[in-house]
Amino acid sequence: MKKNILSDKKVYLLPAIICLAGLICLLYYYFFTGFTHNTETTYIYIDDDDDIDSVYCKLDPIGSRHGMTALSTLMRHSGYDEAIRTGRYAIHPDDGVISVFHRLKDGQQAPMMLTIPESRTMQLLAGVLGRKLMLDSASLYNALADSTFCAKYDYTPQTIPALFVPNTYEVYWNMSIETCMDRMKREHKAFWNYERLHKAEAIGLTPTEVCTLASIIDEETANTAEKPMIAGMYLNRLKQGMPLQADPTVKFALGDFAIRRILYNMLNTDSPYNTYKYVGLPPGPIKVASIKGIDAVLNRVDHKFLYMCAKEDFSGTHNFAVTYKEHQRNAERYARALNERGIK
Repeated sequence: MKKNILSDKKVYLLPAIICLAGLICLLYYYFFTGFTHNTETTYIYIDDDDDIDSVYCKLDPIGSRHGMTALSTLMRHSGYDEAIRTGRYAIHPDDGVISVFHRLKDGQQAPMMLTIPESRTMQLLAGVLGRKLMLDSASLYNALADSTFCAKYDYTPQTIPALFVPNTYEVYWNMSIETCMDRMKREHKAFWNYERLHKAEAIGLTPTEVCTLASIIDEETANTAEKPMIAGMYLNRLKQGMPLQADPTVKFALGDFAIRRILYNMLNTDSPYNTYKYVGLPPGPIKVASIKGIDAVLNRVDHKFLYMCAKEDFSGTHNFAVTYKEHQRNAERYARALNERGIK
């Protein structure tokens, strides 16, 4: 009799085992198989304005039909819509549904490479960062123009361009304005190491003043090899108390970088950035200075030149002079070349 009872249990247990195995296989297929048919990694960007429906819309072109069905099931029953995490998320070809779900729900972002450009104005820089990051460009620009905000980082709206070191950094797409600025402060500190600080001290300039002079030199020439020569000339002028008389500062004062020829009446522009009118460095950089420009100032060429004028062959290089009389001859040749080309 006992033997028959055991046999009956086996008869009932076998279908249950089969059903359980089938359920496990179904769940595995449903949640652990691949989410996408794509063969390359793709990215979705989830911002503050997204709700669960817009997240679905961003995922739909990437996920397979089965993958989207499984993922939406997990999201609906996990409370995802109540705590959507912003960020840039990678969807890899071999990702299973459950992996994608946990990545989105836990906010496991993929970092990105951000390049800080040599921007001429903070408005342009804010625009670039606003396009690359989850930042509002107008809010960032207003912050950079705000004295109280800049003071948190020991800068003013005039000197804040010196904080930014144009380079490429690994960041998270949804970083806040404060997080972005904190990161730039750390990178600035790392850039201005003992060697650079020592060289700046040797020429009697602060890092911000070095960046200010470098920004002028960047606008004077794209010829990297000549930048240390120009730096030496401007440092000679600063040492003797002569006006820098740098044309790029006049363009900055006028707010017109397209000017090809500085005319006499422009030299009277009343602006602290007009180095024809005011002696010494302007209040701050006229752009985000390049690393090559900064290092050109720190490694300037020692010479006696006090004047320079663009070469008449329009090579982008300059004729240097020790005396004003020699400089006048160089300037006359350049003016004649401009006239011949009809440049006004």
